[in-house]
Amino acid sequence: MTDRRLWSYREIAAHIGVQTDTVRSYRKHGLLPVPDLHERGKPYWFADTIRDWVTRRPGYRDRRPKKP
Repeated sequence: MTDRRLWSYREIAAHIGVQTDTVRSYRKHGLLPVPDLHERGKPYWFADTIRDWVTRRPGYRDRRPKKP
C-alpha cells in the first residue's frame, strides 16, 4: 500500500527529528529528492518518497530488531 499523503517541510522535519530550516537547507544543497508536487509555489513530497529517502541517507541505520 502506498502512502500518497503530501508532506511539507514541517512534516519532513518532524519525521526525521530536525528543525524545519534544516530541511530547507537540505533542499538548497540538493540533499532532498525532487518534490513530487508544487502548489502555490511551495514544494510537497509524498510520504513514501521521504520514507524511501530516509533509508538511503548517509548514517541511516535500520532500527528494527533483527530477526534470528
